[in-house]
Amino acid sequence: MKLKGGIYHRTQIDLTYNSNRIEGSKLTEEQTRYIFETNTIGATHETINVDDIIETSNHFRCIDLVIEKAKSKLTEAFIKELHYVLKSSTSDSRKDWFNVGYYKKLPNEVGGMETSPPEDVQANMKKLLNIYHSKKNKKVEDVIEFHYKFERIHPFQDGNGRIGRLIMFKECLANNLIPFIIDEDLKWFHYRGLQEWEKERGYLIDTCLTAQDKFKAILDYFKISYL
Repeated sequence: MKLKGGIYHRTQIDLTYNSNRIEGSKLTEEQTRYIFETNTIGATHETINVDDIIETSNHFRCIDLVIEKAKSKLTEAFIKELHYVLKSSTSDSRKDWFNVGYYKKLPNEVGGMETSPPEDVQANMKKLLNIYHSKKNKKVEDVIEFHYKFERIHPFQDGNGRIGRLIMFKECLANNLIPFIIDEDLKWFHYRGLQEWEKERGYLIDTCLTAQDKFKAILDYFKISYL
């Protein structure tokens, strides 16, 4: 319904603010709210990066896509569409090598860890999606495992973290699981969970379950049943 002041409104602001903040956005939660509610930044004496504003507005559109296509099968095309929407009109989009909406052309890393080389990304993404879709009655642990493997591939030049978190939210909706938002308080636990996955999966799973508990509290506030 996109009801003002409801769960949709709250999710747009919380998910956009926290996901962008984790990636270095300097916008405050209040500024994020202002952009969503009024399409303005509000009065400020600070220097604000235009990309932060554009990516905030774009992220709202990404969430709408996630909701609209929540029950659709997760595909490479949809993942690329999310990236295209997120990064459109940013300074990155004006760089020929950046490849907005397409897989990376140059090697990158995440948290000091090596990722898939550009020439292997498409094959690795196809394999990841095939394995994921072969699982019936997906549990939240399956969604989290997909997230880890997606981040290790790191298919795009930039924006992988935000796209990965949007995918988790979508796949929770798709599989009748309570979705969750990795907020700034959980940022370092999230990073640690990704780095330690091969040794101890519990770090990342526990972090996501903590985030899920926080979202349950929001659902309770809005009297939304999740049983």
